[in-house]
Amino acid sequence: MTSRVAAPTAVRTAGALVALEGLAGVVFVVALVVRALTGAPEPGKVFGEAAYFSVLTAGVIAVAVGLVLSKRWARTPVVVIQLLLLGVAWYAFGPSHQYLYGGLMAVYCLAPLVLLFTAPAKDWAMGIGAYADAGADD
Repeated sequence: MTSRVAAPTAVRTAGALVALEGLAGVVFVVALVVRALTGAPEPGKVFGEAAYFSVLTAGVIAVAVGLVLSKRWARTPVVVIQLLLLGVAWYAFGPSHQYLYGGLMAVYCLAPLVLLFTAPAKDWAMGIGAYADAGADD
């Protein structure tokens, strides 16, 4: 049995930031359901969209919890999610000309990426140094 070493603060902070993205997803899903129930032109399509985004949101929340609980497996999905959301931020900033929203979203998406690529976070992810035994049961 290995001793359990918590992930660095940077990793757990990144998890908390991603959890806020998951919360935004929950709010969006609830808004879609309310829209479908209150007279959307094609409620079936809106319910389908809500179901789709609820699955995506569940994944975001799962990896956020994984990082907060110091699970190494959660790091790569979080990096992928942030890179995808940076594409959304670019679209908001560039083609959509929503400079404020796109810029703010880009900064917010970059924060977990920066945190996950700090030296302690990389050591933790690779299981070296002080984190050699951390996450062996992941």
